[in-house]
Amino acid sequence: MEETISKVRKFILENFLFTDDETTLCNIDSFLEKGIIDSTGMLELMAFIGDEFHITFEDDEVIPYNLDSVDCVASFIFRKKTGTA
Repeated sequence: MEETISKVRKFILENFLFTDDETTLCNIDSFLEKGIIDSTGMLELMAFIGDEFHITFEDDEVIPYNLDSVDCVASFIFRKKTGTA
């Protein structure tokens, strides 16, 4: 799980916050509420998750509960990988 969190954090920091400063993002920060990612960014995030973790999304999985923070994304990936999503 830590490796997943690290990969997701790195992607968000580099592609949306344009920094490698780990202190600019907490794992529980809401991407939408903090203005980190907009709707187009969500598509980029989903593409990253699909490519990096070989995960496909069902329509009902594209919700903030699964995609709105580093912790949410990591938990979603874990659930998909273990078949508990």
